[in-house]
This record gives sequence, C-alpha cells and structure tokens, in this order.
Amino acid sequence: MTGAPLDQRERTELCDLLVALGPDAPTLCEGWTTLDLAAHLVVREREPRASAGLVISRFAPYLQRRQDAWADKGLDACVARLRAGPPRIPWRIPRVRNFLNLNEYAIHHEDVRRANGMGRRTDRHDLDDAIWGMLRRGARFSARKLEGVGLDVVRPDGDRAEARKGEPKAELRGGPLELLLYLSGRKAVAEVEITGPDDAVAAVTTAPFGL
Repeated sequence: MTGAPLDQRERTELCDLLVALGPDAPTLCEGWTTLDLAAHLVVREREPRASAGLVISRFAPYLQRRQDAWADKGLDACVARLRAGPPRIPWRIPRVRNFLNLNEYAIHHEDVRRANGMGRRTDRHDLDDAIWGMLRRGARFSARKLEGVGLDVVRPDGDRAEARKGEPKAELRGGPLELLLYLSGRKAVAEVEITGPDDAVAAVTTAPFGL
C-alpha cells in the first residue's frame, strides 16, 4: 500500500484484520462484533438515506435495519464491498476523501485492534501528521460538550491546538491518533496525559466526548 491515500491504507488494513479475526471478534463499539462494524461501514458509504440515522434520530431504526441486512449477508460480503471502495462522489474527491474517511477508518481500525489486544502503532508518522491537521481544525467541535473549562490538545513535539476557550484550562497531551481516540469517546484505551488544575482535569475526564 506504499503511496496509497491514507484513508485507503487504513481501509485495506482494517479489511485484512476483519478477515483475520472473523465475524465474532469484539470491538470497542459497545454491542458490536467485527461483523456489525463492517456492516456499519458499508451502510455509511453506500446508503445515504440509512446513514442519515447516524445524526437524525428518526432515521435510526431504518439505519439499524439496513445494518442488520448487511450483517445477514456475512463478513465476506461486507468486506468485499468495503475493499471495492466507496462511490466516487463525494468520497474519493481529492482533499475531501481524508475529511470524510480518514478519521472514520483510523478510529474503527483501532476499535478492532485494541479490543483484540493489539497495542499502539508507533510507525505511522504520516498518519499522525494527517490526523493532527484535522484535529487542529476540528478540535472545537470534538470538545463541544465540555463545559466550564478550557482545553488545549498537545502533541509530543509541543505543537498545540485550542479545543475550547476558557479558564481554568487543562491540557490533553498525546500522539495525534491517541488524542483522536480520546476525543471520539475511546477514553479507556487512549494513551494520553491530562494536566492542569484539578477542576479542569476532572471536567475533561468526565466530559461526554464523541457523537
């Protein structure tokens, strides 16, 4: 996969891992097996009406029915559809594809890896840099549910981005992928350090990050 777009690399490696683990392996997504996760990813890309249920509650039952229908087809069918890639528009448009898919696939790749005893990846500097670029632009949205305190996210080299204005202020420090996992609600597995005044740290550790 040398030279492939990063979202494609994450997609391919996740597909390989799903096949290796089989349909019944756990994930970090509560209640989902690897098969459930694969079905979710197919519907997200291939069925816009159903995927609206990710953000609009009245479509959620239809989303679940479509995910169940894909799960009934089996893991091999879901993975084959994922390997084929998403529709060209808008998913493959240059400069748009990473925004739409890189975080999604990086997070779900780790949902499978870490639920099955695999540790942090340390050899993906290009992935970390790409995720950091998106974190700098999107950290405020990720921290929208944090109340009463400020928050900066800081990568190991000291580069930082403000996720929320306010005082007292906490710092969330870690590699970009670890920061992304924390801000997407995967607090228990994210290898991060939180520092600052006690009340700011407490607010960050209890905030409901994620969708």
